[in-house]
Amino acid sequence: MKFFYLILGAVLFFSATLTGQIDTLNIIAIGAHPDDCDSKFGGTAALFAKMGHNVKFLALTSGDAGHQSQGGGALGNRRRAEAKEAGERLGIAEYETLDNHDGELMPTLHVRHQVIRAIRDWDADIVLGLRTNDYHPDHRNAGKVVMDASYMVIVPNVCPDTPPLAKNPLFLYMQDHFQKPYPHTPDVVIAIDEVIDLKLGGLDAHTSQMYEWGPWTNGREESVAKVPKGRKERIAWLAKRVKRNPGQMTPERRASLEKWYGEEAAEKVKYIESFEIAEYGFQPTNADILRFFPMLRQIRP
Repeated sequence: MKFFYLILGAVLFFSATLTGQIDTLNIIAIGAHPDDCDSKFGGTAALFAKMGHNVKFLALTSGDAGHQSQGGGALGNRRRAEAKEAGERLGIAEYETLDNHDGELMPTLHVRHQVIRAIRDWDADIVLGLRTNDYHPDHRNAGKVVMDASYMVIVPNVCPDTPPLAKNPLFLYMQDHFQKPYPHTPDVVIAIDEVIDLKLGGLDAHTSQMYEWGPWTNGREESVAKVPKGRKERIAWLAKRVKRNPGQMTPERRASLEKWYGEEAAEKVKYIESFEIAEYGFQPTNADILRFFPMLRQIRP
């Protein structure tokens, strides 16, 4: 029976490929901590959700070390609640936070199996992960474990308790600014102007990170003291960061934006998110990208 469903799934997928249509996409973004996916993919996730597609964020750790004065289970529970609220504000289907310890994430077989099962359970068409060159070891290891899972998700004898996918998803790296050993390649750049406030609202839900831990790591208590107290003022303060980082409009990203949107439409875009196609998993043509990113078809049918 399992073999029958694998064949049926493959037939349906390749039929969709031939017709250029995938009715409902299943997208999973995998980060190391609650708020990783929000900052790098929150706008595009909100666009997918608005179009009726299924988006899940998965944090591989609880975030239980990411604070200057709190920690352990209490902080993990706080960050899990913040993530849930962020997901609701973005309109995505699910935001899951695992119980691996923050600051201790390793690309072990156990964590790889967690990722394989999550991708399979979501029946993912698109999987987004972090690159392996990053300042934080958890980020690097989260990126590695997603890539380690990229082929295994279709192998039946790996995690046999969870049925393998009938097709290999499109794997993408989320944007970053790191340059060595090579910079992020903006293969696909998405305009997020229409949902920038949704992205901002999602990040605002991560109070412990946006207004406490982040400022503290940048300048200790003096920086925390400068964070506004009122909600309206906080949003305005946060907006200055969100609207300029990490979606800077580099020449390379501008060229990719023009490729997908056309020069005239790209000229009007202020806010972007950028994605690099991984060498593992499904290797898309330009036509495939238009299927996997249906918001692009709205601009250039």
